[in-house]
This record gives sequence, C-alpha cells and structure tokens, in this order.
Amino acid sequence: MTTQMAREIREQPAAVALTISSLLASAGSIRRLVAERRHVLLIGRGTSDNAAVYGQYVLSTRGRLATLASPSIATAYHSDLDLGDVVAVGLSQSGTTSEIVETLEWAARCGARTVAVTNEPESDLAAVADLALVTRAGREVAVPATKTYTSQLAAMAVLGLVLAEDTEMLDQLERVPDQMARALDSAPLMEQLAGQLVGADRFVVAARGYALSVARELALKLQEACYVTAVGLSWADLLHGPIAMVGEGTPTALIASTGDAAVFPGTAEVARRCARAGADVIAFGGDAELAAECRVSVAGPDADAMLAPMSLVVPGQLLVEALARAKGIDPDAPRGLRKITQTA
Repeated sequence: MTTQMAREIREQPAAVALTISSLLASAGSIRRLVAERRHVLLIGRGTSDNAAVYGQYVLSTRGRLATLASPSIATAYHSDLDLGDVVAVGLSQSGTTSEIVETLEWAARCGARTVAVTNEPESDLAAVADLALVTRAGREVAVPATKTYTSQLAAMAVLGLVLAEDTEMLDQLERVPDQMARALDSAPLMEQLAGQLVGADRFVVAARGYALSVARELALKLQEACYVTAVGLSWADLLHGPIAMVGEGTPTALIASTGDAAVFPGTAEVARRCARAGADVIAFGGDAELAAECRVSVAGPDADAMLAPMSLVVPGQLLVEALARAKGIDPDAPRGLRKITQTA
C-alpha cells in the first residue's frame, strides 16, 4: 500500500511550483517591508528551523546578515532587545505553534518588522505578522514534513533573491520543480538501499553550505520516521571529532552540489575517510570522484548550488519512507508524535 508520506513526496514539484509563482507576486510587498533594514532573524523549530538554516545561507550570501533565533530568549528569558534594524521571519507549517507566534510578537515589540512563512493563511502566525508569505503545499497529512519543508525552502529562496534583486537566479528558480520531478526517479534505488540498511540503528548525514539544511532535515526524518539515532551536521564539523563515531554499521550520507565551488572541494576526501573507517557511504549529488568512494550515489540536479537543496532532499526523503516500511514502521504516524508540536 502506498503511504501518505510517499504521496506527499511526489506532490512536491507541483507544491513548490505553485509556491514560487504565488510568492513572486509578493515581491513588491517584500521590498517595501524590508526597505533599509539590514539584518534578518529567522525563527523556527524542527523542520522549520532546518528550512531557516537554508534561509540563513541564501540571505547572508546575498548581502543581509541572517541569524537563527533562540526562541527561549523571548519566551523563557523575556529579554528586551533593540531589533530596530531587523526583519524577523517566523516559520511554521501550521502557523499555530505557540512558541513561534509568541516569539514573532516579541520581535515586533522589540522594534522588528515581521514576516510569517506558513502553509495556513488564516493561522495565528499569519495574523500577527506584517506580511505573510503563504506556501502552497496543500494539506499535509503524514506527520513527517516533506512538501511543507521544500515549500519553505522555496519561500526562503524567493525572499533572499527578491531582496537581492537577483533576476537571473529568480528565473532559474522557476526551473526547480522540473529538477525535483527528475529526482523522484531515484525511488527504485532508494527502495533497494532501504532493504540493505534495515539493520542500521545509527546514521550520519553531512553537508556544507546551502545543503546543510538538507543534512539536518534528513537526520530529523530518520529519527522521527525510522526510530534510529541520526546526526545531521556540517562535514567540516564532522571532521572535528564526531567522525570518531563513524565505522562499521554506521551509514554515512553526504549531500553535495557540484555547482558549489565554495564548499564542494574536499567532499570526496571526507567520503574516503568515512569509507576507510568501514562506513557505507551514500552520496546525494556530487561528481564521479565522489561516487567512486561511495556504496551508492544518486546524481544531483543540474542547478546552481543555491537552488540544488530542493532537489537534493528528494532521494533522501524517499529513502526514509522506504526504510520506515522496511522496519515495519508506519511512516505516516510515528509513535509519540503529532503533526503540530507545542513547546512550552
């Protein structure tokens, strides 16, 4: 039986295409709201926080310093900060996570202009924001977020590129859904790989730069849908100690875009080190040199490094869904989880 998670993975190209076209119509509103403000504060938890990591790279590499918020500064410590030069962006698929709503309201009281990125136009988060960037993923039923995550990535790309007035990259952004659709062709290979990894209880997922968001997100999906211990981190951080946990029985996935000249060099050497330690190395993206060091390699999209993450995540999502089923787990309804998580 086809799971809801599998259906929603396959709905992503259409969801992202609709999100991009819808949000581009808000370009003027985005520019007017941000105006001369130089800094961006990104507020999220879980999958939304992983999408914020991508936004941090997009915005910071295009002229605006973007940082990840610690919501506890607002909700637990009630700190009084001067955010007069800040645009605060709250990300929540449902728009009802009270901690994120409260943190965005706090940012406004501290002087920030506010943006909501949510899939629900009538949500509390959209209501409290100066501007709502509503993603068009449609209803998502499976607890593990897939199409809402990639739609959030699309929203972050639109926000960063509109502010940078990067019309060339905005044109390329509209080709991303087709690249995502091609990534769905990896499903049979991921099904096969899942059968081989069914006994693994510990995973490492690593990337750098724009793709770091994908590494963190896939690690989260492995945790919640497959009940395994998974770590998602920069491979630069992996080399600073955590690589000691890589060995026999530790599948290691590397997420890489050949177009990312800033961080791609060196990825093959990371793969070699992991393979020498006995790990089964998997590559999502990369080139022939990287593939030669890996047990399994899936070709990445022919896209700029900034836009590649929306496609690079797709094979990993397919692997997670297949691995959950191989383990006898219903990926649509992992134990102990609900679609909306409230944090005190």
